[in-house]
Amino acid sequence: MNVEFYDTTLRDGAQSEDISFSLTDKLRITEKLDEFGIHFIEGGWPGSNPKDLQYFKEVKRLNLKTSKVTAFSSTIKHQTSPEEDENMKAVLDADTEYVTIVGKSWDLHVRDALKVSLDSNLRMIERTIAFLKKKDRKVFFDAEHFYDGYKRNEAYAKKVIKVAIDAGADVVVLCDTNGGSMPYEVYSITDGVRQNFHVKLGIHTHNDSELAVANTLMAVKAGASHIQGTINGYGERCGNANLCSIIPNVILKMGHTGIEKERLVHLRSLSLFVDEMANFIPDKHRPYVGESAFAHKGGIHVSAIRRNPETYEHIKPELIGNTQRVLISDLSGESSILYKAKEFNIDIEKDKKLVREVVRQVKDLEMYGYQFEGAEGSLELLIKKALGLHKKYFDLVGFKVIVDKKERNNPVSEATIMIRVGDRVEHTAALGKGPVNALDMALRKALYKFYPVLREVELVDYKVRVFTAKEGTEAVTRVLIESSDGKRAWGTVGVSENIIEASWQALVDSIDYKLLIEEEKRNEETP
Repeated sequence: MNVEFYDTTLRDGAQSEDISFSLTDKLRITEKLDEFGIHFIEGGWPGSNPKDLQYFKEVKRLNLKTSKVTAFSSTIKHQTSPEEDENMKAVLDADTEYVTIVGKSWDLHVRDALKVSLDSNLRMIERTIAFLKKKDRKVFFDAEHFYDGYKRNEAYAKKVIKVAIDAGADVVVLCDTNGGSMPYEVYSITDGVRQNFHVKLGIHTHNDSELAVANTLMAVKAGASHIQGTINGYGERCGNANLCSIIPNVILKMGHTGIEKERLVHLRSLSLFVDEMANFIPDKHRPYVGESAFAHKGGIHVSAIRRNPETYEHIKPELIGNTQRVLISDLSGESSILYKAKEFNIDIEKDKKLVREVVRQVKDLEMYGYQFEGAEGSLELLIKKALGLHKKYFDLVGFKVIVDKKERNNPVSEATIMIRVGDRVEHTAALGKGPVNALDMALRKALYKFYPVLREVELVDYKVRVFTAKEGTEAVTRVLIESSDGKRAWGTVGVSENIIEASWQALVDSIDYKLLIEEEKRNEETP
């Protein structure tokens, strides 16, 4: 079956708490959805706010190659003619070939929300769709709360569908608006509608029972070929059906056509782009597109995937633009270390004794509080130290950190440091916004004359975790640092009862890592 995907991130997704897309955001997301191959993009509700109305003017300037932009609206108001209805005027001003109209299909909503008679609701639906068809618009009719309506008053829900079809709706979209239906209900009801009505069916689900994706797939199995959802499942309350899960399931697992498989390699980047526009931190545990979706930690698992990735991966991660990852922890075995060593271009496959020693060190360090999942720079240094491939680039003679706080003034942090490089000693000081920042600045200042390449490095993230809180201020502290030189980023870790000492360890590893990779690069370039 050939299916079409309809994205409503810009309207339904924007109703998610903490999301507020600017006009520029909406236009950039539109371009990305078009590049990916989404068939329909719901741009917004032009009658609801000036920004959406402006969007429909600006979007015409985009050179969209795949997607059709749709305007969204409710039916006309009770006792209002289509020609006089403000929503209809706004939809026509949006000047889109496709229009999506939402209408009530649950009698409870008609009586309690619209407060009109059941027949009046039918007339509102009929007149709205017929009016737009006369204006040469293609109409998608969203039967709001359809599954709840069907379960409470099947006869009326069917009347709504029939009226929409008779009025000329091109697609009838069955909506689980409250997100409370079960997959078997969605399949049974959708299948019944398919058998009784000759019209293209669509599906629109919400995730209040965490079943939006499952319900969508069951509707597709029952014959729905028009699929609505949002990128990353953004939407009001618990969100909408997540297209980032639905699309690979429909194309790769169910075998339907609609988006070329070659385009799916951009799915993860699309997910991350929309996160960026929404100003959200990506959820690493999202199926398919999350950073952890193909990450393996247990030693048995890693041993298996080294022989055959299919043992613990349901698809090849490359198909949707993701990658296989192996995490190092106290659960790791020799296979995990061998995998990471290969990733670091270190050949220790034949040295089983060394591999076992590295495994022992990792387990011992993690027992104390170290974590290498986010500190692969420190892990690479650990392996290279075990191999004798690492050298000390400087020695610490000593450092002192002072925090001076006076009444009504912000505290001032100062670090002094003395290091030895070869037979030369450097003694310097620096001020910082905090004690760790001051120590970082002083260390760099002392090393710049010996290693000017360190000017490229900046600290981009700093995390602190305290263990065994019952010990209070004496508790063991783990510091994770992420550094970058503009071309690559690496994480390092330090652990101590003293937060300054833990930070120092992570800072030293960060600098050692940079200097080591630069030396290796020079060696590779030297004939």
